[in-house]
Amino acid sequence: MSATGHISGRSGGASRGAGRHPLFGLNRRELRKIGVGLVFISPWIVGFLALSLYPIIASFYYSLTRYSPISSPRFIGLFNYEKLLYFDPLFIKALTNTLYFVVFAVPLGNMLALALAVLLNQKVKGLSVFRTIFYLPSILPLVATSIVWTWLLHPQYGAVSVIMAELGLPIISWFSDPNWAKPALIMMSMWGTGWMMLIYLAALQDVPQELYDVASLDGASLWRKFRHVTVPMISPIILFNTIVGLIGAFQYFTEAYVITEGGPGDATLFYSLYLFNNAFAYFKMGYASAMAWLLFLVILILTFLIFRSSAKRVYYHGS
Repeated sequence: MSATGHISGRSGGASRGAGRHPLFGLNRRELRKIGVGLVFISPWIVGFLALSLYPIIASFYYSLTRYSPISSPRFIGLFNYEKLLYFDPLFIKALTNTLYFVVFAVPLGNMLALALAVLLNQKVKGLSVFRTIFYLPSILPLVATSIVWTWLLHPQYGAVSVIMAELGLPIISWFSDPNWAKPALIMMSMWGTGWMMLIYLAALQDVPQELYDVASLDGASLWRKFRHVTVPMISPIILFNTIVGLIGAFQYFTEAYVITEGGPGDATLFYSLYLFNNAFAYFKMGYASAMAWLLFLVILILTFLIFRSSAKRVYYHGS
C-alpha cells in the first residue's frame, strides 16, 4: 500500500471514531438512539423504581425498626427477626399451617391439572367446550368463589352435605372443625387449577407424535408411554408449574381470610394471613416487614433446592 493510502486509511479510521463518548465508546447518533429508547421506557422505569424497588428497600429497613402508621420508625436491629423465630408461637403455627398446605396442595394440584390436560388432549367431540369449563374457575374472582364454596360445604344446607347424607356418610363441619378446615381449603384450591391445566395442555401438544409411534412399535403400554415419553418431554413444564404453585401456595390468603379468618383455633392461620393481621390489624409494620423478608428467604431457598435437585431429571429439547 502506498503512503497516501496508508495516511487516508488512518484518517478514515480517525473520522469514524471521532465524536465517540470516552466512557461508553459510542458516537452521538448511537447515544441519541439510546436516549430515545430511555424516554419511551421511562414510564416503566419510574414505575419500577417507585412501585417496586423503593418498597423493597423500604420494607427491609422497616423490618429492622419498630414502626406503625402513627409513629416514626425506631431502629431496633434484628429484634423483630429474633422475636419471630424464638418468642412468637403464632408465627410457628402460621408457618406450620402454610407448610401443610404447600405439601398437599401443590402436588395434588399438579396431578389433577396434568390428568385433566391428558384427558382434554384427546380427540373427542365438544373438546373446546370442556376446555373452557375446566379453565373458567381459575379466572373467577376469589372472593365470589370462596362464598360459593362456603355454601357448598355448609354442614346443613350445602350440596356436598346433602349428597353425603344421601349416601349414608357422616356429615362433616368442614370450616368449623380444626381437623377438616385445612383439607377443605386444599380441596378448594384444586378447583382453580385451570391455568395450570392449560399450560400442561400446550406442553402435551408439543410432544412429537413420532416418539409415541416408536413406543407403540416396541409394544409399550399407555402407562409406559406416559411414563417414559410424556413425562420426560414435559418435565420442564412440570418444574415450572411446581415452582409457580409453590410460590402461590406460600402466599395463600384470600380464601382463608374470607371464609375462616384464621379459625377455628388458628387451624387456618396461614403465613400471609398472619402477616396481614400484623400489618393492618395490629399496625406492626416493622414486624410484618420482617415476616415478609423471612417468607422471601424461605421461598428463595426452596426454589433453589428444587432447581438443584431437578437438574438431572428435567429434559430440555436440544440439550
